[in-house]
Amino acid sequence: MQDGSPPGRAPTDRHGMPRWIPRLIVMVALAAVGLFAAFHVLRALRTLLVLILISAFLSIALEPGVNFLSRKGWRRGWATGLIFLVMVLVVGLFIGLMVPLVVDQVARFVTKLPGYVDEVAGLAERFGIDFSSERLRQALTNVDADLQRFAGDIAGGIFGVGTALLGTMAQMLTVALFTFYMTADGPRLRRVLLSALPAARQREVLWAVEVAIDRTGGYFYSRALLAGISASVAWAAFTIIGVPFPLALALWMGLVSQFVPVLGTYIGGVLPLAVALIESPPKGLAVLGYVLVYQGIENYLLAPRITARTMELHPAVAFGAAFAGASLLGVPGALMGLPLAATIQALIGAYLRRHEVVESPLTVDPRAVAARTVAPNEGTEEAAPAGEPGAGSGEGEAGG
Repeated sequence: MQDGSPPGRAPTDRHGMPRWIPRLIVMVALAAVGLFAAFHVLRALRTLLVLILISAFLSIALEPGVNFLSRKGWRRGWATGLIFLVMVLVVGLFIGLMVPLVVDQVARFVTKLPGYVDEVAGLAERFGIDFSSERLRQALTNVDADLQRFAGDIAGGIFGVGTALLGTMAQMLTVALFTFYMTADGPRLRRVLLSALPAARQREVLWAVEVAIDRTGGYFYSRALLAGISASVAWAAFTIIGVPFPLALALWMGLVSQFVPVLGTYIGGVLPLAVALIESPPKGLAVLGYVLVYQGIENYLLAPRITARTMELHPAVAFGAAFAGASLLGVPGALMGLPLAATIQALIGAYLRRHEVVESPLTVDPRAVAARTVAPNEGTEEAAPAGEPGAGSGEGEAGG
């Protein structure tokens, strides 16, 4: 060879180094620089990417409602705007009713605080604890000084709180804008994205999108229906019981119990129970009884019929999905976790082949096995009296 390399070896330069090594070094260096730049770009845009992800999820959730109105002759933009308006009105009504409730309950607690202090003092004296008025005055003086220092610290951080509030409002507005455009221009956006794929891949992607819309949209609309039923019934029940602010508490219970995963039922019932107990213990017991009775009716009658096609998740899987979503994205992630898990389960189930499971004690409930073994024995015992002649002839034949 002209470069003096032995046969079967890569060509080398005058110093004996293969020619591909410098090119490899350059390629590795360029790849490292590219990965480093991509990492920093993604890190800088992580907030925007999360907002786009949340917007895409909300767009999928709103798709069934927009499609329904579109089939009725509405333009997609107007249909999306109407659904947005309903959501804003519900959230505004919820906030407008909850603020007076919180203010009233704090005022009532402050008004009844001296009575609570007297009860605690009397209980403490029974156990030999010195709870004299002088010590109470001294303790309240110390608390007042601590509150003044705390108020000073809060005053110094008002600017930071205001900045954080403005940032949150800007993020919410960004999510709303992205969600509106993704929903209103959904078909055109999907056509642009699908144009880069062959026809076979387009059908697969469209099928996956249909499954996601069915699971996610069905989940949210079924939860909204259950929340409306729960709030309506709770409003009537709280009004009859005589709980203050029945509409606000009913909205709280309906929304929180349905849209907070796993623990929403308990969180939604705590606030009405606490308000009723502050009013009077009998009203608190009445609210507790209502919550327990309605929850049983919802779990066994309403929810199975309304959510039969939307959520087919094992409770452990639902809890894990909500926990994982909350760990990644906070409250939005917890809301997204359940329908996303249902979508993934449906997509996997379409490609996963199921086989008959072999009989084993590890795959069968012992109670079911015991029931199957007891049933044939009971049948033979009941059939024995009717077959006594036959049984005797059988014994004779055996003896013969």
